[in-house]
This record gives sequence, structure tokens and C-alpha cells, in this order.
Amino acid sequence: MAPSKSSFLDKVLGRIGRLDAEGLQTVVQRLARERSFLETLFNTIEDGVLVLDEKGRIIYFNQAVSRILNWHGEIAEGESISHYLPELEWNQLVKSRSGQRVVRHEFEINYPEVKFFRLYVAPLDGEGASGAGVALILHDATEQRQKTFEAIESERLHSLTLLAASVAHEIGNPLNALHIHLQLMTRETKKLRQAISSPAPARFVKTGRGQNSTLAVEHEESVARLEKYLDVAKGEISRLDYIITQFLQAIRPSPPKLALASLNDVVSETTGLLRPEIENRGLNLKEKLATRLPSSPIDSAQIKQALVNLVKNAVQAMTKGGTLTLQTGSSSDGVWVSVSDTGGGIPQEQLNRIFEPFFTTKKKGTGLGLMIVQRIVRDHGGRIELESNVGQGTTFRIWLPLHERRPRLLQANVKDFVSE
Repeated sequence: MAPSKSSFLDKVLGRIGRLDAEGLQTVVQRLARERSFLETLFNTIEDGVLVLDEKGRIIYFNQAVSRILNWHGEIAEGESISHYLPELEWNQLVKSRSGQRVVRHEFEINYPEVKFFRLYVAPLDGEGASGAGVALILHDATEQRQKTFEAIESERLHSLTLLAASVAHEIGNPLNALHIHLQLMTRETKKLRQAISSPAPARFVKTGRGQNSTLAVEHEESVARLEKYLDVAKGEISRLDYIITQFLQAIRPSPPKLALASLNDVVSETTGLLRPEIENRGLNLKEKLATRLPSSPIDSAQIKQALVNLVKNAVQAMTKGGTLTLQTGSSSDGVWVSVSDTGGGIPQEQLNRIFEPFFTTKKKGTGLGLMIVQRIVRDHGGRIELESNVGQGTTFRIWLPLHERRPRLLQANVKDFVSE
């Protein structure tokens, strides 16, 4: 069904041949007013509106197009749409709209910034002929998609909370029991070693001196193997206990207790704690702490926890001879600390997933360390930046605000409450 035309145009077209100069002038003025009205209407719409001819050249666009695309230059009529939206496959778009009233597409652009769009395409004449121009409605769905991702992440964290609570309950008690019994076994092995190494073991009195010595050596070796096995078992139990602790820290966060403190002090405490591990791996440590670094409202314990996670990741990413660098600095409204390594770097395809729960590039990683770091930084009102080059290394940078964010109240206009 063809769209109905305006009653004004119907009347004008019906008697266009009988209009004199004054009548034509009146019609032109009326059309000019209607165009001005439509121009104003289109420019108040938040979505971008474009009209293209059959070759994809721009005939008309409203002001929202430049704002949505964040295009710094001027958009010119007559230019091809592919010049401004190279991600839009015009030829495929023309084919897909053939025979349809309205077609819906979704696509993403990367320049001048990453944005996600929903595009509605409608034929101008309403007949869907491929040779006619089209009207495009461009809707910026970037924020909406981000909210969707945040909702999915929130749901995922909720599921993780239930899982972690169950894991902690079901595994925590058996682990404690195993840990206690391993300690008891360790004590018994120590007693056994002392008995074997005593000058005259009671159990060997009836045997010859040579046989006694041989049995002692055999039992000494058995005890050594037993101690080795116990050490392995205790190490694995400690690792399981660490995983459970990471679970609980990730999904049962406590709000930060903010107090003015020096980020340099937190960095020094962190390196002091981890220095033995760093030196044991044969790594070099560099501290580039800014002088006169202003104090900022932070929870020192939580920031230290975040730095420990980042430093451990950096240390495990390097081999002997690598360099770990911790640096601090400040800007007009915040302070920052960076953790850099000279390891193998993170491949491009993994960068977008690096903060996802359970995603890890390590064989024995939990995939929760960076998630905890991100949560701590977010709770402080800060942000975390990541830069990585394969074969060169990785740098994580935490930025924290200098002032605690407080809720702002809108000030009412006094005139609104004073009667004149």
C-alpha cells in the first residue's frame, strides 16, 4: 500500500496549472515553512537521520549525525556514506532491503572511537525498489550495550557468589581436617627420624652391626620419601585453600575504608613483602616513586592487595633476569601507580578477556586475581589501564582520585520559591 500524501500537496498538485504568480508565491512560502518546520523537527531528534540516493551518496542529514559519529570535520552532501561509515556495506544493504519495508542492521565502528550502532533502513518511495534512495535512522546503542554487558556481569557475579559459598562450605571443612592430619603425620615422621638416628635403636639390638646399619639407612630413605610426599600434599592443600580464599575475596567484597594515605608507602610495603620471592626468581626490581606525592583517600589494605596480585602476575610472567618496575606519579586530580614487567606480553585476542572471571593464561591460575584488582579499583572510584606488547612486556596502571567523591545536590533557584 502506497503511503498517503499530505492533503496540502494533493490540493496544490490538482490545480497547479491554474495558479497565478501570487498563488505560486503563496505555495512556495507554505512549502518553505513546512521545510523549516521539518528541519527543526529532525534536528531535535537524538538519532541520526540520513537520506541517500541509489548510489549511497548523502542527500540530507540532520545535526545528530555529526554528534553520534563524533566526526570532527564537516559532513558534506553528495559524499558517499562509505566515507563516513566504511563499516557499512552499502551494496549488501541495498540487496537486503529489496522487497522489504524496513530493514534493521547492527554494526560497530572503530574510528574516531569505538561505538555500536543500530541502523534502520527504509526505501524512500515505500516500494522497496533497489534503484531508489533510502532513509537511514542511526541509533547509538553503545551505552545500552554496555549496560547489557554490566547486567550480564552482575548476573555472572551473583552465580559466582552462590557457587563460591557452596565450594567454601563443602571443601573448607575437609581441607581443615586434612591439614590437621598432615601436621600429625609430619610430627610422627620427625619422631621416626629421631628414633632411626639414635645411637642404639632398640629394635635393632638383636641384629649384627652391619645389618643394623643397612636397615637404618633403608628406613632413613623411606622417611625422607615420606616427608617429600607430605610436603607435596601440604602444598596442594595450601593451593586449594588459596583458591577458596580468592573466591571469597572476589565475591564477598567489603567496602573500602578510605583514609588519607601515601600511595608510595603502600608500594614500599608491597615490595617489602614480595622482595624475597622476586629475588629468589632472579629478577630485578626497580622502584620509581614520585617525590612529594600527595596523599589520597584510599583503603591501604585493599590497594596493597591489588598491588600484590599485579606484582605476582608480573613476576610469574618473567624468567630469570627480567625486570619488574613499580612507578608512581600524580596528575591534577589523581595519583597513579604502574606495575611493569619484561615478560612475553599478552596477545591481542586475549586483552579483551583478561578481566573476565576464571580466564587465566597460567596453568595453575584461578582467573580471579585481576577481577579482584578491578573490583578494588572500581570501588575506589578509580580506573585501571592495560598496555601490553607481545615479546616486550605488560604494564598495568591504577589511577585513583585525589578527592573522595560525594553525592551532589542540585541547588534550587531561589526565585522558584519566592513569589514576586
